[in-house]
Amino acid sequence: MTGADAIVKCLENEGVEYVFGYPGVAICPFYNSILESPVQTVLIRTEQNAAHAASGLTRVSGKPGVCAVTSGPGATNVITGIATAFADSIPLICITGQVNSSLLGSDVFQEADITGAVESFVKYSYLVRDANDIPRIFKEAFHIANTGRRGPVLIDVPIDVQNAEVKKFVYPETVSMRTYKPTVKGNMVQIKKVVAELTRAKRPIICAGGGVLLSGAQEELLAFVEKHEIPVVSTMMGIGVMPTKHPLYFGMVGNNGKPYANRAMNESDLLLMVGARVADRAVNQPDLITNNKILVHIDVDPAEIGKNVGPSIPLVGDAKHIFEDFLLQDFTCEHKQWLETLKEYRKTMARKRIPNPAYVDPAGFITMLSEKMEDDGIYVADVGQNQIWSCGYHIVKKGRFLTTGGMGTMGYSIPAAMGAKLAQPERQVIAVCGDGSFQMSMMELATMRQHHVPAKIVVLKNNYLGMVREFQHYNYKDNYSVVDLSGSPDLEKLSSAYDMKFLRLENMDEANEKIDEFLKQDESVLMECIIDPMDLV
Repeated sequence: MTGADAIVKCLENEGVEYVFGYPGVAICPFYNSILESPVQTVLIRTEQNAAHAASGLTRVSGKPGVCAVTSGPGATNVITGIATAFADSIPLICITGQVNSSLLGSDVFQEADITGAVESFVKYSYLVRDANDIPRIFKEAFHIANTGRRGPVLIDVPIDVQNAEVKKFVYPETVSMRTYKPTVKGNMVQIKKVVAELTRAKRPIICAGGGVLLSGAQEELLAFVEKHEIPVVSTMMGIGVMPTKHPLYFGMVGNNGKPYANRAMNESDLLLMVGARVADRAVNQPDLITNNKILVHIDVDPAEIGKNVGPSIPLVGDAKHIFEDFLLQDFTCEHKQWLETLKEYRKTMARKRIPNPAYVDPAGFITMLSEKMEDDGIYVADVGQNQIWSCGYHIVKKGRFLTTGGMGTMGYSIPAAMGAKLAQPERQVIAVCGDGSFQMSMMELATMRQHHVPAKIVVLKNNYLGMVREFQHYNYKDNYSVVDLSGSPDLEKLSSAYDMKFLRLENMDEANEKIDEFLKQDESVLMECIIDPMDLV
């Protein structure tokens, strides 16, 4: 058995079904060995999207996604995808080929110090020196990626190590790392402190972040808030912790969140921040969430607690375990007037849009699309104005809402949708992007065609980099600079080139019929929606 054979065997032992990647000489031994394996390979058209596709698979399956690329430019191209996963706490295993061990540091053809390059945005990285270490390294990598605060792990494997003989392959059953012992169970003393504050609180609220989804704690959260009638808001990455229309859910907070959600969080007397970093996009004025209130910060990563704002009660642990413990506590709390106040805020503070009838209203379109989607459908939002409209107007029923909130990487939605569809082919998967973000990953239409991935794509087209244009509108008095997307391809012809069904919607008059046609068959469809270039989020 060679080192490359051993890598494949490790992936099989971990139950990996797909590897997304792009081959090159330095990773060829691995791709040669995987031909004999049931693990399927997906040829991505550019390496960054290998990590995005692995991310989409991970987020709906719960298993770490895997990508594998070659050395040099292959490795450096995948960096943005790794950084995106790190910012969103998505567990990935990223395998990179490397030049011969004896040539490391010689600046030979396609050599790049990838472990050094990714140091600030991987959870851990390995440079494999001995093929006999491969089973231990891969067992550790999967464990590190998918425990504690989840995140990407990079494994750099020189070509000679891939070709070297492995004396005896034994895949470890357990992992024991002296320096890595993540806290999962919450401290019971701290839990009882939180319960005592909940008993006293008159205006409690929970702000749920992506950590709730990563820990699979949705059911426990829902049971807890329904038992005690505690209102919930979410960060962008936390959208989907509860159904959008649940009476106790009050929307997304932050710069582009619901005004009544922000007001609810600011006016609360007890704020439970769960699985969220308290970063600027959700909380741009940290003082507002500490003034005149008790702040409880619950996170599996102790480094996040107190980093941006000092909590009254810190609580380290996995959200699922924390809420299981909360459910075992016997207490009551009374705040009916608070709920009535929040319901009134929701009724009176909702933003009023006045869409241009000559174009598709993105807000109305997204709501209509959401209502018509299957209950467990997966909606993948890209980055830009399309993301903000999606966050504000998509309706989660029993499905998932995926986007990248930490890094905000344009071009994420199509490869992530491919990964999600491959992970759960029986579910409806739709990517929604702008014409700018679409052009950052439109080469993956070839991947969808080659590997028969019937994800559906919506392009909200306004011929601008809309979010930047909007920023320039407000901050530079309409002095637009480098945001005009003139020269973009004819999407009908592009769809034809990839044998995809194409639909165009120019205003809301035919929206019902076009959305029905878009959704009716499980095949790849590209739908272009023409929106007002001057529309604002």
